[in-house]
Amino acid sequence: MQIARGLASLRERSGLTQVQVADRAGVSTTTVSRYEMWQDRARIRWATVKALADACDASAAEREALVAVAKSQTDGWWVGNSAVPAWLDPLVSFEQESAYEHIYANSALPGLLQTREYAMAVHQAREVRSSNDEIERMVDARIQRQETLERDPGLHLWAVLDESVLRRRVGDTKTMARQLGHLYDMAQRPNITVQVLPFSAGAHAAGAGHFVILGRDDEREPLNSMAVVYVEMRRRGLYLDDAEDISAYKLTFDYLRSQAADTTASARLIRRVQQEISP
Repeated sequence: MQIARGLASLRERSGLTQVQVADRAGVSTTTVSRYEMWQDRARIRWATVKALADACDASAAEREALVAVAKSQTDGWWVGNSAVPAWLDPLVSFEQESAYEHIYANSALPGLLQTREYAMAVHQAREVRSSNDEIERMVDARIQRQETLERDPGLHLWAVLDESVLRRRVGDTKTMARQLGHLYDMAQRPNITVQVLPFSAGAHAAGAGHFVILGRDDEREPLNSMAVVYVEMRRRGLYLDDAEDISAYKLTFDYLRSQAADTTASARLIRRVQQEISP
């Protein structure tokens, strides 16, 4: 995404078309288009990035910043992992690079906050055509994703949970009670904020649907900034990086935070629901 946005921005600033950039850089127009489309998972070559940046009259600092990103590419544990479907690959990648992740969940707890037993129950309900071994591998991958919360500096996770997420019984009583206890404990961490949107809040800004906003802001190095919205669907995900879409979802999340209970009241509600399930 950084490379794609950076190259597209440089080309637009220079007033050149993709055909003109291709001619200057000595590459095909298809290559220029592919390098400006971050969804393409093909390997990015730093020499091509350098040639495209030079073709757009980039400054030495701008060129080297993009080349450094290209050279830093590595394949994470999820690449080629059969337990991580292709449509989820970008989400896991973004989690590794983001400074913050904002989530609205209305049906199940976010994967980063799930216990293994809860994750198993969720996958068993959703993956009706998968074998037990396949489900085990999916759960392993989900638990491994949670390591991003342990890194230094850790990803800052802010989750707004509809109250129905707490009250929907996933797995047996012990599984759900342990999951709520785990959620309560995780919410005490400095890099995790959990708010509950109570039923009493009534209609709210999100309407319906789970969504995630991931990003990183860097005022000193704009090319190092990024933001993307992930909208979850059945067996696929929609990724939005248009400025208007990102702005709209950020505003929605701000409204949700204002409508939700504060962190103290949310923690009390989580504990109360846990005690109702398992006194």
